[in-house]
Amino acid sequence: MAAVAQHAPVLDLAPDGHTSNLRKSRSSMASMRDDWQCNVATDITLSIVVLGASGDLAKKKTFPALFALYSQGFLPCATQITGYARSKMDDAGLKERLQPYLKGDADLVQKFLDQCTYMQGDYDPDSPGYAKIAKAVQEWEQQPRCPAGRLFYLALPPYVYPQVCKGLAKHCRDFGPDKHPNSWVRVIVEKPFGQDLETSEELANQLGALFPEDKLYRIDHYLGKELSQNLLVMRWANPIFGAWWNRHYINNVQISFKEDFGTQGRGGYFDSYGIIRDVIQNHLTQLLALIAMECPSSSHPDDIRDEKCKVLRCIPPVGIKDCVLGQYTAGNGQPGYLEDPTVPEGSKAPTYAACRLHICNDRWAGVPFVLRAGKALNERSVVVRIQLNAPPVPLFGPRSMHNNMRDEFVLRLQPGEFTLVCLLLLWRTSRLFLLGVLLSKRYRKAGGSEYM
Repeated sequence: MAAVAQHAPVLDLAPDGHTSNLRKSRSSMASMRDDWQCNVATDITLSIVVLGASGDLAKKKTFPALFALYSQGFLPCATQITGYARSKMDDAGLKERLQPYLKGDADLVQKFLDQCTYMQGDYDPDSPGYAKIAKAVQEWEQQPRCPAGRLFYLALPPYVYPQVCKGLAKHCRDFGPDKHPNSWVRVIVEKPFGQDLETSEELANQLGALFPEDKLYRIDHYLGKELSQNLLVMRWANPIFGAWWNRHYINNVQISFKEDFGTQGRGGYFDSYGIIRDVIQNHLTQLLALIAMECPSSSHPDDIRDEKCKVLRCIPPVGIKDCVLGQYTAGNGQPGYLEDPTVPEGSKAPTYAACRLHICNDRWAGVPFVLRAGKALNERSVVVRIQLNAPPVPLFGPRSMHNNMRDEFVLRLQPGEFTLVCLLLLWRTSRLFLLGVLLSKRYRKAGGSEYM
């Protein structure tokens, strides 16, 4: 599965420029997890390099995410953002490409774009483009006595990770003899991380030979969604959930991912992975782990990862009888998957998949977890439905009615995040119906502030 990599400890700077108590107290702690903090020095000189800047992932996800951090004041003042790709483009071309995807105040968008530049170059490890990146980064870092941060985000297909990391390791990894003690380099890679276990481990070994583990971040951007993060807070900060969050009350869990569009000319990339590797093996499995995991011993990323790994080890391999696969065909004026000219002729890659998983532990034994994902469906949505058992005694009607109208706890991650509780109630003293009680929904006032 695509998981967050082991995080390096981030050290603060005290006002006198020395390291904070986090570093000084290492010898007195049993583990670095015991006194973990997630703080970044505000006086850092930060260089963010997005490799693959001309691609869909960069314009639709990476740069909008960076803009969100910028607009909320989470990026240091001294931050430069460089896009790097093979496409022939200049700074103005990059900004024109990004602007439609940056939502917010026009002046703020323009200030953000003013910090973005573009470099053209190949991904081959011997490409002179990496030397150009290194030169731009080093020039930016000419700040007196300030730590420097170099963040390389690979918005690229996994098969080019090794050659790109070779180029970065050769030209951009080392700071030289005048390195500030709190300077750092980090490389971020996205899912999917290999085709299977063998290729995933091979890729991990290739990257691990170039960068130490605490400099590599394997990420799944679904973990950045607010409701994904709130799953932990909701479960472990509210004792009411602990009483029924188990097999004694929950009948099934459904995690559904729908897209209302097809491959749209990106069939070559999609066909090499299919919907299972593209969505289920990472995004939906991460959500399953957050729903099913036990309480971690702390909020340290490693403790959370450990609990997620424990629950995933309790899932037996999925058999054919527990899966449904399919491909979308032409309809509503849209071409079918095999009619996309970028899709190989006769492709068997699934664009829809549904899998039933079972977790063999004391909390979840006998509760099916159904993961569904598909392209070119009737809507765009990501929804988690946690359905409860029917009452043991069907007091208010036949059992079939109770089975078809279960109490539900619903979380919608997109579009329009909300949590919803559905309860069975009486309508005008004549019939039962499910009433949805909205627990939370995001509203935005004219001033731009968000409230729950």
